[in-house]
Amino acid sequence: MNKGRTMHIGVIGATGTIGSRVVTEALGRGHHVRALSRDASQINESRANITWASVDILDPASIAAILPGLDVLISGFQPGNAAKDLADTVRRSIADPTVHSVAARALVKALESHPRTRLIVIGGAGSLETAPGVVLADDVDRIHETLDQLGLPREYAAAARGARDGLNVLRTSNRLWTYFSPAEEIAPGERTGRFRIGGDQTVRDAEGRSRISAEDAALALVDEAELPRFVQRRFTIGY
Repeated sequence: MNKGRTMHIGVIGATGTIGSRVVTEALGRGHHVRALSRDASQINESRANITWASVDILDPASIAAILPGLDVLISGFQPGNAAKDLADTVRRSIADPTVHSVAARALVKALESHPRTRLIVIGGAGSLETAPGVVLADDVDRIHETLDQLGLPREYAAAARGARDGLNVLRTSNRLWTYFSPAEEIAPGERTGRFRIGGDQTVRDAEGRSRISAEDAALALVDEAELPRFVQRRFTIGY
């Protein structure tokens, strides 16, 4: 998949903070987008080269139905609707941390019928290593400190571990998956195009902060869709 070739990219969670920006980034580069959400029936869309469809990411058959014709499927799934009600998403994530593993298994199962379709999953920062072999989600003091700084309840550590478990589901599969862990701090901001790319360890700036804008995250995701560098691997970015 080379830069310059028009691609067909599916985006699950296309109304979300990152997903919506992935859609905009992909359209801006001339790609065709299949935008996917739980209920796409009420969406009014005027942009060219985009179609909307509903999908249930917990149902392999529902996912398989939208795969034909796609080069890449990017999943920005989160419980609830984080773009409109973050508190509800946090509550749901804490209430059922296993949902990420369920979604990962459904994606892997759906791709059995389309093994050449690449999968890029937007996950969390909790599965990143704070030191070699030490995962943030399992480092109790560090994860609590991080959640405190982000203004999230400490109970959210269970959701971070759930997202880590979702990554492990992908790691045991033979699909063409890529897992993207954004920085610990991610929010709408500027599309700078200037960031550093890492693998399994958190990328921090000179002040020790792990941060990225949702716009730059979208840029990195579409870059990976166009020119695969992390097949069957995870990557992260930060300033």
